[in-house]
Amino acid sequence: MSNEKGEEFAYDIQKVLKALPHRYPLLLVDKVKSLELGERIHAVKAVTFNEEFFQGHFPGAPIMPGVLQIEAMAQAAAILGIETLELAGTGKLVFFMGIDGAKFRSPVTPGCLLDLEVEFLQKRSRVYKFKGKASVEGKVTSECEFTAMIADPPAG
Repeated sequence: MSNEKGEEFAYDIQKVLKALPHRYPLLLVDKVKSLELGERIHAVKAVTFNEEFFQGHFPGAPIMPGVLQIEAMAQAAAILGIETLELAGTGKLVFFMGIDGAKFRSPVTPGCLLDLEVEFLQKRSRVYKFKGKASVEGKVTSECEFTAMIADPPAG
């Protein structure tokens, strides 16, 4: 994230927790490396062997499910949207509405740092379209376009 002077500064897990309602075991963003308000975000998920999904996907050959890579991109997009609209701490939620063109290109295994790069494609009122790419050491692991909306939490 950069300030008005363009200087970069760290966006740590504490700030991620303020922007997202997600918590363990479904919090899939560990830090933000860069954030350009209204444009793009580069976040990181540290993939560890302790992740619950590795117990069953797949024992003896652990691979991070592709759908969780997409969820991680969606969480990065949520941070981008919430921070761009200055809604952190307001209780507003970002709801997934659709996924288009998802492609899974390479497995993600324990010990990887999963880079999550997401950019705005379209902004309309409360509905936004994003393009996301996940990669490990520059090799694309998954990519897709997705739509989300910002709304109040469900009553109840």
